[in-house]
Amino acid sequence: MPQGFRSSFRDWASECTDAPHAVMEAALAHAVRNQVEAAYARSDLFARRRKLMDAWAAYIS
Repeated sequence: MPQGFRSSFRDWASECTDAPHAVMEAALAHAVRNQVEAAYARSDLFARRRKLMDAWAAYIS
């Protein structure tokens, strides 16, 4: 069940928001797999993830 909920979030975020891919993936707690990208990814994108999650909360309520 949790995987379906995560998948629903990801589909919604892709189709209904303008959130960057990195923000959507960070919201799902996905790690950056590319070692070069990971070395330069110093931000946790917290403010952008919070905005996205607030929009998700409004959508599902």
